[in-house]
Amino acid sequence: MLVSLIAAIVAALLYGVASVIQAIAVRAASHKSATDAAGGLDPGLLVRMLHQWRFVASICLDALGFIAQLIALQRLPLFAVQAFVASNLAVTAVLASWVIGVTLSWREWAAVLGVVAGVGLLGSSAGAEGAAQVGAVFKLALIVAIAGLALLGLAAAKLNEPFRTIALGTTAGFGYGVLSIAARVLTGFSPLELARDPAAYAVAAAGIISFMFYATALESGSVTVATAAVVLTETIPPAVIGVVFLGDQTRPGLAVVAWGGFFIAVASAVMLARFGEAHHEEDVKMADAMAHRQPNAGPAACGLLFW
Repeated sequence: MLVSLIAAIVAALLYGVASVIQAIAVRAASHKSATDAAGGLDPGLLVRMLHQWRFVASICLDALGFIAQLIALQRLPLFAVQAFVASNLAVTAVLASWVIGVTLSWREWAAVLGVVAGVGLLGSSAGAEGAAQVGAVFKLALIVAIAGLALLGLAAAKLNEPFRTIALGTTAGFGYGVLSIAARVLTGFSPLELARDPAAYAVAAAGIISFMFYATALESGSVTVATAAVVLTETIPPAVIGVVFLGDQTRPGLAVVAWGGFFIAVASAVMLARFGEAHHEEDVKMADAMAHRQPNAGPAACGLLFW
């Protein structure tokens, strides 16, 4: 259990750092100005980002975070792991304030502390995971859900701000939620088992489309708002599915503490999303300046992250 808790914390840290790096990498690869928000998906965006070491580094961090998340899912219920992963928004907010230069108010710092407190309560009261065995219909439903999200994401990309970033982040979040559920119900990790398991294909498809929609949201949207939308929608639905369909539960007598921690963490993430909307133009411009090494590229531009 302790190893899974540590793995969940590591996953949150890695995902949070990767989000900020990706925001800068997206702005560097984008052909849009910091104020140009419309235009649908850009098929060449991912190709251009692949030529940046920052983007490659963020992918490596995401991959390590996913491995840590898989380790956490071995012993912890899905709702606990997802709440821990949700705390990466606090990491994103703090790191963005340092690296990109976005100023956080005392309310936002309080929300960051709320996320930390919520996952702390949750981690201390989460029980063991439920059964991971489900039928083929359940796994095929995950693939159908991914196909539906792909269509929704294409439609979301055509919206104007502020709806575009929120819609794309929400779609990406649902995709990451499906990815977590699919990872939880994998029958094994050997090459033969993965090749035969529909859940493995759901993991791959969910990862690709979710990342593309998230990157598109970051292209001309606030990193905090986009990540908040992702966090909210990748956390709550999998938590419900884990309890209803997979038998996840809390430790005996600590159900109130566990769910209290869950909702504190999620509510704090909502607060960060709300306050982040006020910084929408500010942190997009800051990330854009950071990506192109302009003088106002944030206090860390000439230090640790002189990119």
